[in-house]
Amino acid sequence: MSDLFKIGVLVCSDRASRGIYKNQGGPAVEAYLTDVISTPWQAHCVVVSDDQARISECLRQLADIDRCGLVLTTGGTGPAPRDVTPEATMAVCDRLLPGFGEIMRMASLREVPTAILSRQLAGTRGACLIINLPGRPSSIKTCLDAVFPAVPYCLDLIGAGRIETDPARCPSFRPAV
Repeated sequence: MSDLFKIGVLVCSDRASRGIYKNQGGPAVEAYLTDVISTPWQAHCVVVSDDQARISECLRQLADIDRCGLVLTTGGTGPAPRDVTPEATMAVCDRLLPGFGEIMRMASLREVPTAILSRQLAGTRGACLIINLPGRPSSIKTCLDAVFPAVPYCLDLIGAGRIETDPARCPSFRPAV
């Protein structure tokens, strides 16, 4: 049995899945996690097209079969017809956590007025936290900076396992016992 905390990174992009567009979202997520997480962890990366059924299938695989405690999706959160990541996420989650989306949009709105068009959300599936992120690397960082301090405690609460962050980079919050 591995001691590594498993994190799924699901890139949702028609163009990246066909090799037309370089996958920038997945590497941006992994670079962020490498920078802030001090616990040993392992990425499970998947790139899929913007297909709701396929995205839901991958989320179930990452949570139920691969046993990822955290899954971060990137892409497919806008208002375009092919942007279906939130719908795919809602279809597999037991509970939604609306505060994540609210805070990510508020943080992004400080940088771009189009942040109000973003539909990212978060929820749980069993002992897995799923967070939708936008596709642009700079937006990924903005959103993760806004919500990641709460992620370790959320993972504790849902039984996903324990991760620690580098307090100099991302001070996480856990209430005093």
